[in-house]
This record gives sequence, C-alpha cells and structure tokens, in this order.
Amino acid sequence: MAKEALAAYRALLRARKISFAGDLPMLTQSAKEIRSKFEENRAVSSTSEIQKLLQDAREATDFLTNMVVQAKLTDRGSYEIRLDKEHKGATLEIPSEEKVSNAT
Repeated sequence: MAKEALAAYRALLRARKISFAGDLPMLTQSAKEIRSKFEENRAVSSTSEIQKLLQDAREATDFLTNMVVQAKLTDRGSYEIRLDKEHKGATLEIPSEEKVSNAT
C-alpha cells in the first residue's frame, strides 16, 4: 500500500504542476495542501479506509488534469484560456448570481 500511496502522491504533484504552470502562488499552496492531506492520513491503518483515500487521490488527480484551466488576463482586459487535449469534452460552468449568493 505504501507504493500505491507514494504513486498517488506523485501523480497529484505532477497534475498540479501542469494545471498551475506559471502560477507560483498556486504551485506552492497546492503542494503544501497535498503534503498536508497525506501527512494527516499517514497513521491510517484500515485497508478499506486506505483504499478510499487512494481513490480520493485518484479523483483529485483526474479533476486537476481534466477540469482545471488557468485564465490569463490579456492586454485588452479580458481573460484567455488555453485548453489542452485533456479538456476535450469538458463543459464550462459559470455560476449564476443565484448560486454565488446562496454560497455566501
């Protein structure tokens, strides 16, 4: 299981490196968060709980790889995104004002 956990940890670090390329604050903070979550669960010994945590890590890696894009502010004042082949088939959901107000 230790090898699987290490592989999941490394996969998450690689996914965040690609998703947040060029964004030093996000690269730094995401690495801290990933490390923190793995350290938090270091003492878990239940096989079923470990399997659940590994599945969570795989889902997080998939989410970072396929659903997260970076938008960059252009000289015109608008934002531009670059989609990679991993994003093919994904949909862009922009929260409505109602969703935003309900979330706060």
